[in-house]
Formats: sequence, C-alpha cells, structure tokens
Amino acid sequence: MTWFEAAFILVAGMGAGTINAVVGSGTLLTFPALLAVGVPPVLANVSNTVGLAPGTAAGAIGYRRELEGQRGRMIRLVPASLAGGIVGGVLLLTLPDSAFHAVVPVLILLGCLLVAFQPWLKRWVSAPSHQHRGAWWVIPAVFATGVYGGYFGAAQGVLLMAILGLGLDSNLQRMNGLKNVLATVVNTVAAILFVIVHEIDWLAAVLIAVGSTIGGFIGARYGRRLPPVALRALIVCIGILAIVTMLF
Repeated sequence: MTWFEAAFILVAGMGAGTINAVVGSGTLLTFPALLAVGVPPVLANVSNTVGLAPGTAAGAIGYRRELEGQRGRMIRLVPASLAGGIVGGVLLLTLPDSAFHAVVPVLILLGCLLVAFQPWLKRWVSAPSHQHRGAWWVIPAVFATGVYGGYFGAAQGVLLMAILGLGLDSNLQRMNGLKNVLATVVNTVAAILFVIVHEIDWLAAVLIAVGSTIGGFIGARYGRRLPPVALRALIVCIGILAIVTMLF
C-alpha cells in the first residue's frame, strides 16, 4: 500500500466514523475504499469490520449523556445484538455473498420508510404496555439487525433507528445513543470472531480504526445537536445513498 493509498483509507475511516456516530452506513465509505486499493472483497469486509469497531465505540462514548437512564434497555437489548453479531459473522464466513446481498437493498429501503414516517406510524402501532420496556418485537428485531450487521453492516444504523424509534418510547437522540451501543456490540463481537478465524489486512484495519475513532468523536459532538427533523432527514438520505450505491 502506497502512502497515498494509506492516506485515502485513513480519510475514508474518518468519514465512516463520523457517519456511523450520527446515522450509520460508514461501511459504504470504507468498504469501497478498500476495494479501490486492491484488497479482495471478503478480506476487505472482515478488515473493515475490525477497523470500524473502535469508531463505533467512540460514537457510543460521545453519546454517553443520552444513554443516562437507559441501563435497563441496554441490559435487555445488548445480548440480542451480541448473539446476532456472532451469527452474522459465521454466515459471512460460510455463505456466498449473493445469498444475503440480494435482500440488503430491500431491508435498507424498509428502514428508510419506517424512519421517515415514524411520527405517523407510531399513531397506528399499539403502545407498549410498559413504555420503558418497549414493544415485544424489539428484541427479536434487534437480533435480526445484529445478524445483518455481523454479515455486512452497511446501513445497520438506519435499520436500528427504525426499530428503536417505533418500538421504544423516547426521542431520536436518545435512540441514536442506544443505536451506537448496539452497533458497537455487533461490530466488536464480529471483529473478534474474524481475528480468531480469518486473515486480516492489519495495515488497512489499523488505518480505519484510527480514522473511525477520530470521526466517531466528531460525529457524536455535532450529531447530538441535530433537531429530530434534521436527524430523520439525514438518516433517510444516507439510507437512499446506501441503496443506490449497492445497486449501481
């Protein structure tokens, strides 16, 4: 890898960390960047997951104020993300890419629609019997998103924001902080699995890790200031960009 290519990967990591902290879909910057410098697809995918794990953790730390009072939610939802990330990582190592990527654009589109129409959909969704605990389907949905995140991860944050926004009774910024924690769990457990059983491009992974950590703190600092309408619009725009990128 040349110095220019290394700088390119570092900058892509910073952009990915910033986007992940605010919305998600940072993989859409780093994964193509790794392919562009000649890293094979599967190796790029696993190295990217390892590199982005510190960045998602930085985003979660940056949102620590929004996480206050959500300990019970994290205790219930983190195990679902943990199990989902393990399953997704195993699937990446055993299934052909086409088996899963065929449904990814559909999932992202669904997530965008759910986020965009969340205020109206909430009027039609039955309120949870215990508002703090949330709807019964949130845990299995978080597990399913963890499977997706462990496998590929692009727009994982969009899907999580749709699930949390509809199933839990809270504002978007608090859900964003919770989303960062769950995404950190998925990325970390998948990264550990890949380090144990798969080859890693460590130079690429370290460059992404450094860049995404810086970007994670930047994204958390400024993303926390976005009003709900602006945050919802940004989530939808990133999701649409993810769909276009993956299809074309």
